[in-house]
Amino acid sequence: ETKAWEVDTLRGHFNNVSCVLFHPKKDLVLSNSEDRTIRVWDASKRTGIHTFRRENDRFWILTAHKSSNLIAVGHDSGMVVFKLDRERPACHVHGHHLYYIKDRYLTRYDLTSDTSTSLTSARRPPNPMASGPRYLYVNTLNPTEVNLLVYYQDTEGGSYDLVTCPVDTVGRADAIPTKTGSASSVAFIARNRFATLDKSGWIEILNLSNELSKRIEPPCTVDRIFPAGNNRLLLKSEEKVLLYDLTTRKTLGEVTCASGVRYIIWSPSMSHVALLSKHNILLADSKLENLYSLHENIRIKSGAWDEHGVFVYSTLSHVKYCLTNGDHGIIHSLNDPIYIIKVAKQHLYFLTREHTVQKQKLNCTEYLFKLALHHKQFNQVASFIKTGRLCGNAVIGYLKRKGHPEVALQFVEDPRTRFNLALEFGHIEEAMASAQIIDEKACWTRLGVEALRQGNHQIVEMVYQRTKNFERLSFLYLITGNIAKLRKMLKIAEMRGDVMSRFHNALMLGDVAERVKILAEVGQTPLAALTAKTHGLTEYSQALEEAVQGVDFDSIMPASPKLLIPPFPLIRQTDSEATNWPLLSSAKHIFENALTTAANVTDQQNGPQAEGIEEEMAFEDATGVPAGEGGWADEMGDFDAALGDAAAPGGGWGGDDLDFGTIETTPTGAAAAAPAAAAPAAAAGRFVSRGERPQQRWVREQPMVPDLVAAGDFEAALEMLRKRIGLINADPLQPLFLQAYQATWCYLPGLPHTPSMAFPLLASGTLKEKNDVPVHLFTPPGLLEMLRDANKLTTQGKFGEALQAFRGVLQTIPLVTATNDEEEAQLNESIEICREYVKAMKIEVTRKDLPQNQAARSVELASYLTTCKMQPAHLLLAVRMAMTTAFRAQNFITAASFAKRIIQGNMAGQRSVREAVEQASKCLAVCEQKASDAHNINYDPNEWENTTICAESLTVIPSGAGTARCPYCGTVVKAEFAGKLCPSCQLCRIGAKTLGMQFRPLLRKYVR
Repeated sequence: ETKAWEVDTLRGHFNNVSCVLFHPKKDLVLSNSEDRTIRVWDASKRTGIHTFRRENDRFWILTAHKSSNLIAVGHDSGMVVFKLDRERPACHVHGHHLYYIKDRYLTRYDLTSDTSTSLTSARRPPNPMASGPRYLYVNTLNPTEVNLLVYYQDTEGGSYDLVTCPVDTVGRADAIPTKTGSASSVAFIARNRFATLDKSGWIEILNLSNELSKRIEPPCTVDRIFPAGNNRLLLKSEEKVLLYDLTTRKTLGEVTCASGVRYIIWSPSMSHVALLSKHNILLADSKLENLYSLHENIRIKSGAWDEHGVFVYSTLSHVKYCLTNGDHGIIHSLNDPIYIIKVAKQHLYFLTREHTVQKQKLNCTEYLFKLALHHKQFNQVASFIKTGRLCGNAVIGYLKRKGHPEVALQFVEDPRTRFNLALEFGHIEEAMASAQIIDEKACWTRLGVEALRQGNHQIVEMVYQRTKNFERLSFLYLITGNIAKLRKMLKIAEMRGDVMSRFHNALMLGDVAERVKILAEVGQTPLAALTAKTHGLTEYSQALEEAVQGVDFDSIMPASPKLLIPPFPLIRQTDSEATNWPLLSSAKHIFENALTTAANVTDQQNGPQAEGIEEEMAFEDATGVPAGEGGWADEMGDFDAALGDAAAPGGGWGGDDLDFGTIETTPTGAAAAAPAAAAPAAAAGRFVSRGERPQQRWVREQPMVPDLVAAGDFEAALEMLRKRIGLINADPLQPLFLQAYQATWCYLPGLPHTPSMAFPLLASGTLKEKNDVPVHLFTPPGLLEMLRDANKLTTQGKFGEALQAFRGVLQTIPLVTATNDEEEAQLNESIEICREYVKAMKIEVTRKDLPQNQAARSVELASYLTTCKMQPAHLLLAVRMAMTTAFRAQNFITAASFAKRIIQGNMAGQRSVREAVEQASKCLAVCEQKASDAHNINYDPNEWENTTICAESLTVIPSGAGTARCPYCGTVVKAEFAGKLCPSCQLCRIGAKTLGMQFRPLLRKYVR
């Protein structure tokens, strides 16, 4: 006999209960009923927790998934699948430590050693259905201790636990005290402060003792706050996210997210941020400027930035990547959803739904290849190609879309695909090799069309011969002036028995006798006789007139007949000099090639690089402040700088018994591409010999950079600058090169349908005497005018414009040639003047861009400005401004030192000196009474003459510390910036070993 005992009764349904089950993972009981409800019961307390209600359908069946947290319920009109709580773990990664909640304990997991430590216990959920903590934040701004915020969401609006412990905590659980509070959202904002969003929508600032410091009213209605660095927050307001500065209380950036924002993930360097919603990802920079938006049809679960600035994220079924330029793709598929916590060194760290930490090797080849291609790091691209880790049509299609079909050729072995790619980017030789393998008429025809477009008539001739396209082949010989081969085509037509081809070839050759012969052979005797009589071939015309009876040719003949003779070629090509038509490279292509070459040479000099992708050519000017903001305290009017003379040392030690071998002095660029002279004429009076072009003379012997630019050989000019000054950034030189080239040539219109005739503008000599020297646009007198204009901008207080003006002079000087020692010394002195003024203007522009709360840094930069070597009038203005800035910031000791410099300084002869001395005397009297500094700055007033300022970081370089210099302008920076772009000239690589700038030819004289 079987008996059943009633343990307990769960009451709540008011109609028939259709189905009941025990939850497989939690201490819950689920039931549904014909009363249109699903009820969740606490199995231990025998109480109802939650009720799901449907208005019009009764529930009949209920089941739970065995391995996941899904519940399926059937009703009258269908089925509903749902889950009871969140499966996403509350976690945060800082450095190599993962902080997360596991089994109700706040745990720290070391990702390098795979060890975990329980720090303290988390709150117990109010019922088995609740998932516990919702978010967890680590204070990444405090390196001395561990600060954690554990956020719980409940019916009252939310609360948090503040946990503080030492970095090396290894104690037992529950030994660390916690502080609690209520808030709608929390985020760390500084080393010892965090912010909360209260229920009224205000932002509260609290210290680590959980004490309120101040309250701030946000600029808009805020739903949630996110950390954004020191004293900054990201404010979520409906469909917008704002970057808000708590110090200045200003909105620094704004981005719109139509689908909302659930999670925000910063890169380790805080330079990029990813805003995640249910199906969208928005990538932005540190100023919250939109870089790219991505939509996924499948729900997005998590993501993390790797060390290269690539965002790796997971969906329900895949792990994917997205670059900031918009390139994205799939890395691999997933069996179960994961929560990515970190991506580093080609490894993926993630949490499963069971809250276990796992590590997996990540195949980063595809996105690292795309990243290297985007940054134009072609040495990295070549390494990926050599290793053969990339293949498939997807990569080929990507390279074609990005405009790099030449790189796609390295991945293709199929001859037909290689042929199509080679034609796409104009690689005729590669296309011909593939066409020989395919050997189809259609391929040869396409190759001939592309070769003809490029002017490669040798390949066009070969294609026409292979395809037996005799008509086009004859016309090709006509336009290239190859009369000998055109006669062969006449014989071939006669052998083929093609009458029309014979007549066309005879017509193109101007062979009247052959035309008469052909017309007579085909029965056109009257036309043959008329042709012979018109061209004066009496021996043929008489015989042909006798054969034609009854025709009066004199009456048919026009009064003034015109001979049908083809144009006579001035230059005829023979087999020995069958050269193709010259090709012109665009200036953009030349400058890109120069940058690529410089990067490759640098990589060879520096040896193998460390693992990872390193940006070589991306430089950003941090001094881009609108010109004209602010100015000097009083206007000084126009100021013309008088540049003095300086002696340039020359000569050097060395013997004359060295064997240098054969030195090639003629450039190999576009200007020297053509031969020096044509082949001798085969028959007197029938051919025109080619003369030497002036470009070839300009660059033949020891050319200077202006000569190469005037000749149009930009590539050789950039190569010379790379060797002499370590050029790595040629972008600023492109407009200067184009201006200098255009100023050297004038053009006259030619005959109809012919190109214009180019004539060089000469500074001296004549083309006939072959002693011509081209005009140079940039000269030392013109450079002086540019310096005077820059000085005027400085006097007027337009520091942003002055910065660009002095930097423009620095970038122009390599295109200037000196004619004597005085001009050479003047150019060297101009480099030093521009270097000092660029540093000074950069300091002032940076100082004016500082927020108001950085008074110490403002005083520091104003002090650094007084160490720059400027003209006396500008130095007086700088010292007065530094004195005023220090006085207003209550740095009275520092202000007194500047007042003494004005009073004791040798500044006679300058306007406003008397007013400056009077002002300095009053300031000194007040400062001596107070004698204190409110801010501690890194500046010694007694050593201002010996102070060296790093032009990159704008900080003092300590005495004896390592430094690096620009090989061109001599800018001094800290040793850590060696190998970077020079911040002054923005042309050269800091610390590069070069030959040095040369302003005068050593063996020949210039006369302008």
